[in-house]
Amino acid sequence: MRIFSGIQPSGTPHLGNYLGAIKSWVESQDSGAFFCVVDLHSLTLDITPEDLRLQRLELSAALIASGLDPEVCTLFVQSHVPYHAQMNWLLECVASYGELTRMVAFKDKAARQEAQRASLLTYPVLMAADILLYDTNKVPVGDDQKQHLELTREIAERFNNRYGQTFTVPEFSKPPVAARVMDLQDPTRKMSKSVSSPLGKLDIFDSAADIEKKIKKAVTDTDGEMRYDWENKPGLANLLDVYSAFSSESPEQVAAKFTRYGDFKSELAALIIESLSPIQARYTDLMGDRAELENLMRKGAQKASVVSAAVYDRAATAMGLN
Repeated sequence: MRIFSGIQPSGTPHLGNYLGAIKSWVESQDSGAFFCVVDLHSLTLDITPEDLRLQRLELSAALIASGLDPEVCTLFVQSHVPYHAQMNWLLECVASYGELTRMVAFKDKAARQEAQRASLLTYPVLMAADILLYDTNKVPVGDDQKQHLELTREIAERFNNRYGQTFTVPEFSKPPVAARVMDLQDPTRKMSKSVSSPLGKLDIFDSAADIEKKIKKAVTDTDGEMRYDWENKPGLANLLDVYSAFSSESPEQVAAKFTRYGDFKSELAALIIESLSPIQARYTDLMGDRAELENLMRKGAQKASVVSAAVYDRAATAMGLN
C-alpha cells in the first residue's frame, strides 16, 4: 500500500488543513507514505518569491511538528523533484480542456481573479502528476479535493488504455469526521486561508486567547438544543465534528455530554489548546534551526526522486519519448 498527499504553502495551516489532512497523514505514515509541500501549485496565486520561500519552510516545519517523521515517511518539497513538472506535461497531453473547465475549484477561483492564469486551469493535471508519479494506491484528502482525484483516476485510466498499463489507479480516502471543517462564522462554506474572515478561520498556531475567542464567537443557532444535525444545525455540527476529531468520541456522544452551548464551547477550546500546544512548541524549535530543516527536506526529495524517476521513465517510454 502506497499513500501520497500534498499541501500548498500558502499561509499558516488552519484547523481544516490539520483535521482534514495532516492529522490523518500522521496516523497513516509508514515507509510507503509520500507527503509533499506542493510549492509549484502556489505559483497559481499572487505570491512573492520571498513569501513562497518562507511559507514553504514554515509548512515543512508545521508538518514535522504535527507528527510526520522524515525517518518513517518520505516528506519533501515538490519543486525539489523535477519529475513532477515533467510528468505534468505528459499528462496535459492526455487530459482534455472540457474536463478541466468543469472543475468546481477552477470556476470558484477564476471568478475571484481578474486575469486568470493558464495554470489555474491546468493545475489539476499537475496534481494528477504528483499522485501518479509514486504508484499511489490511496490518497487521503478532504471532500473538496475529491473531484480532482476523480480526474486523476480518469487520466490514469485513459493513459493506460491508450499507451498500455503504466499507472496505478488511486483510491480516495478521508478521515471519519472533520474531513471538511467549515468556516466558524459561515458553516455553509469550508474554512479557507483566502476566503474566511479572521474569526472564521482558526490557525493551528493561534494563541490560546485567540482560540478561546474564536470558538466562543463561533456561529451556532438560537434553539439551544445540543444535538448533531448537519441539516438544521450546521454551526453546532461543525463544532461537534471538531471535538470528535480531537477525542475518541463520536459527534453524537459529544452532544450527549453537554446541555449548554457555552459549556461545550469552553471545553472544546480547552481541548484544541491542549492538542495544539505540543505542535506549537515543536514548530518553534524546528524554525530555530532552518539549515537542518532544509536538509531534512532535501533528503526527502532524494528519496522521492528514486521512485518518481522510474515511474516517469515508464510513462515517457510508453508515449514513445525513450
